[in-house]
Amino acid sequence: MSAAMRLGVWSCLLCLLLAACERAPAPPAAPTQVQLQPPPPRVQRKPQAEIDWSPDVRLEAGDASIDCSPDYRTGDGRPVLSLAYLDLRKTMQDCRATGLIRLRYSGKITQSFAALAERAGKVAADLGIGKRILDIDSSGGSVEAAMRAGDAIGENDWTIWVRADSVCYSACVLVLAAGDMRVIAGKVGIHRMIQLSSTARSRRELGEQLRQVSEELRNYLERNGASIEVYDLMTTVPNRKLRILTDQELEQFGLSGPNAVEDDLDRIRLARSCGVEFLRRRDAFRRAYEQQCMQSSDAAHADVAEINACGLALRERYGFPDPKCPIDSPMSELDGAVLAIPAPLPPDGTPGAMPAETSAAPAAATAEGGPVRQ
Repeated sequence: MSAAMRLGVWSCLLCLLLAACERAPAPPAAPTQVQLQPPPPRVQRKPQAEIDWSPDVRLEAGDASIDCSPDYRTGDGRPVLSLAYLDLRKTMQDCRATGLIRLRYSGKITQSFAALAERAGKVAADLGIGKRILDIDSSGGSVEAAMRAGDAIGENDWTIWVRADSVCYSACVLVLAAGDMRVIAGKVGIHRMIQLSSTARSRRELGEQLRQVSEELRNYLERNGASIEVYDLMTTVPNRKLRILTDQELEQFGLSGPNAVEDDLDRIRLARSCGVEFLRRRDAFRRAYEQQCMQSSDAAHADVAEINACGLALRERYGFPDPKCPIDSPMSELDGAVLAIPAPLPPDGTPGAMPAETSAAPAAATAEGGPVRQ
C-alpha cells in the first residue's frame, strides 16, 4: 500500500473517532411515573377584584338584618345599620357559635345591595362562619347590580331562600341563579329588562344600549348554570307584565334546588374526599327530597320552614349528617356549630390587615352606562 493510501485510511479512521466523541450519549431512561392532574377549581366564577370598602356606602332601597339561626319564625335578628367592616363584624360576631348566618334582605336590587353581598361574604369568611343563607324578598332592580351581587354570592357559597311571604322578581332572578342551593316557596317572576335612565329616542338606539349588556348577561347565566331561556324571557316578556314561573320551569331553567355548575365541581371534590358511596347516598337523598318535600301535594302550601323540616327528617334515612363529612352532608347549613372557627380581630381593626388566605370574593365590574332595571 502506498504512503498516500495509508494516509487516506488513517484520515478516515480519525474522522470516525472524532464523530463518535462528539455524539452525546443517550440519556438513561427515566422511571415511569404517574402524572397527577391538578385538582379542579373549587368554583368556576368570574375573576373578582378587591372589595371597595368606601365608608359612604349605605343601603338606600331596602332593609337588611342578620340572624344566627335558620328559624325565621322567631324573628330576623339584628338590623344591619352600617356596611362598614367593623360594624358588620360586630353584627355577625355571635354567629360564630352556630357557624351560620341568615342575611334577610327586603328591597330593591341596587349597587348597595351588591356591596352588602360582597361585604357580608368577606366578614363571614374572616369570622369562620361557613354556612350562609340569603333570605330574600325583592321585586327587582338593576341588572348590573344583580350580576355583581350574584358573582359575590356564587364565590362565597350561599344558600338562597324565597319564603312564602316573599317574592323574587325581575333582576332578583339573576341573584337566585347564583346560589349554591335555592329553596323557593314564594313567587319567582321575569319580565323584559329596561334602562330607565336611557337617552334612547328610537327602537334602534334602545336596542343598541341593551345589546351592550346582553353578552355579559348571557355569560353570567352560563357560568351559573342557568338556562338561556331565562335570557329569552328577559328580552321578550313586556316590562309592564310579569311571567310567574312554575315549579317545573324553575327546575327546567336551573333556578331551584342545587346549582348544576357547583354540583358538578362538588361531585369531583366529594368523590375524592368523602368517597363514591357518600355521593350515591347524597344523590338518593336529593331524589327523595325533590319528590317528597318539593313536589308533594302539600308543597304548594308549604313555606321554607316546612320544606326544611321535611328534608331534615328525610336525610336521617340516608345516614346524614355523615360522620366523616358532616359539613358536606345535605342541608348542613341547618346543623349549626359546624364551622365555628376562632377568628381574631385584625391588629388595626381593618379588613386589609387580614391574612391573604381570608381575602374575600370580589365584585364584578359593572357595565358602563346607566343601570338596567328590571
